[in-house]
Amino acid sequence: MKRKKQDSEDLIPLVGMDNEIVGFEKKEKIHIKGLRHSAVSIFIFNLKNDLMLQKRSSKKYHSSSLWTNTCCSHPKKNESVLKAAHRCLIEEMGFDCFLEQRFSFTYHEFFSNGLIENELDHVFIGFYEKSPIINFKEVDNWKWISLNELIENIHIYPNSYTIWLKIIIKNHLNQLKYIKKYDSYHK
Repeated sequence: MKRKKQDSEDLIPLVGMDNEIVGFEKKEKIHIKGLRHSAVSIFIFNLKNDLMLQKRSSKKYHSSSLWTNTCCSHPKKNESVLKAAHRCLIEEMGFDCFLEQRFSFTYHEFFSNGLIENELDHVFIGFYEKSPIINFKEVDNWKWISLNELIENIHIYPNSYTIWLKIIIKNHLNQLKYIKKYDSYHK
């Protein structure tokens, strides 16, 4: 009985053309077959509006050792995207904070190792002032960076950043902008 629970926890929602859940599958199979699935991306800012970036672990099966947004993951079966975002933040960066979903977008990308991303990515924004306590199984490094510096670095060193981060910065930057109302969460 315990094995079934473990199997269920490993399943990721598959999404249809209207973004509805149409089934569940294991992560490895999803990325081998390029099945359209649900994901979360979290962007954490400090009050100076610097973004917390992570450098993905060199052990990741794709996009390893690349800089990306604060963290990202997939919801599990019967887990909301908001719960998945909080779980990911805690598991990868060692903290939690208020998160607001800003937008969703889809992308389809083929990687040189034969894997395929075909995601409906739900993007969350939050604010935090302290240093994270990174999980070295998931993250090799982290840093704060201004959006202007990030844009410039992506232009100069595009191969140092994940595809989804580049898509978000290029197409959705205005939806990541700092909103003053979040100051009240940090007093």
